[in-house]
Amino acid sequence: MKKIRDDDLRKKIAEIVITMDKKTLVIWASDCAEHVLSYFEEKYPNDNRPRKAIEAARAWVDGELSVSDARSAAFAAHAAAREVEEDVTCTVARAAGHAAATAHVAGHAIHAANYAVKIDSKELIWQYERLLELRDNIAE
Repeated sequence: MKKIRDDDLRKKIAEIVITMDKKTLVIWASDCAEHVLSYFEEKYPNDNRPRKAIEAARAWVDGELSVSDARSAAFAAHAAAREVEEDVTCTVARAAGHAAATAHVAGHAIHAANYAVKIDSKELIWQYERLLELRDNIAE
């Protein structure tokens, strides 16, 4: 298989993202943030704000939580990001915050993904494959 450059992969992701509905984007953004969440939880096991933001996003998708409540969880995750000292844990908390904020504005999804990629560039391939899987599930 031909190696795809990061720029090409980002372009493909962007092309797909603009065709997706908000609920699917919340799922994808939550998946992206959750995929790197362990970096935060290993360092701060008693701070559940990023996890709660991801859970809030998923609850919004399921119709169990309002947009306002999802936004509140996003703000809490961003507060966690401001309070930690390490770049990695800050970045994970930001990804989680943007995942929850996607319930309010779909454009936050790409920010959640971009923050997750800052943790490990290999995330980009995983994100693309996950996005394709979600798109294919919608088409069925």
